[in-house]
Amino acid sequence: MGMSLRLFVSAFCSVSLLALASGALRADSTADLIAQGDNFDLRLRAAEALQFYLPAEKVQPSNGILLARIARQYRYLMADATLPDEKLRLGRIALDYSERAAKAAPNNSEAQLSVAISYGKMLPLLSTREQLEASSRIKDSADKAIMLDSRNDLAWHVLGRWHRVLSDTNTLKRGLAALIYGALPRTTIEESVRCFEMAIEINPHRLMHYIELGRAYAQMGRTAEARRLIEKGLKMPEVEKDDPETKRRGRETLAKLR
Repeated sequence: MGMSLRLFVSAFCSVSLLALASGALRADSTADLIAQGDNFDLRLRAAEALQFYLPAEKVQPSNGILLARIARQYRYLMADATLPDEKLRLGRIALDYSERAAKAAPNNSEAQLSVAISYGKMLPLLSTREQLEASSRIKDSADKAIMLDSRNDLAWHVLGRWHRVLSDTNTLKRGLAALIYGALPRTTIEESVRCFEMAIEINPHRLMHYIELGRAYAQMGRTAEARRLIEKGLKMPEVEKDDPETKRRGRETLAKLR
């Protein structure tokens, strides 16, 4: 091999090794960013988590799990916001990341469910037409999440709330919706109960499952069971972002029970 050829090969190998090393360093750096973001996510510190997740997203824009976790941080910020317009703005950002996550990770249950959760948080802020459209998306997203992972307790919870709300829509509202927007899907409160019971069976450590099952029983007129489950949930420690709001709803339901 001539001198010039050997020099070329040596230079080529050096450049290749530098490129590989740079790629490895970048991968390690991104993994570290995600790990640090996860640490803040576990502590419900959304703003700090985003300081690590967002730079990681620039390197891995198609990482569905990362996108779903970014969406969760914007939902947390949405919960902390006080003005409706700001809540809706943050909710739409969360939804955008959720939809990207679902597209990037079509076989991941967490990514698929992210769409349903983001829509659910936005529902009170949407127009009637948007609420009806969101309802369909919530159901589809939760169903897909369960199909991918039947042990996803949060997916069963979301589906339980969907059935409870839809089963409580009165005849007049259904008639108006059918006239203007198309027929609403029909379901039963018993189906809601089944979903919440499944969520508890899978994960008995989430207070939201007990309180929402209690609220479903209250809707059925089964007062004693409703009171027992809601009180059980109220006694459990608050560990998740939605726990204070869930307890508030539980106390409201308890106050109405006779």
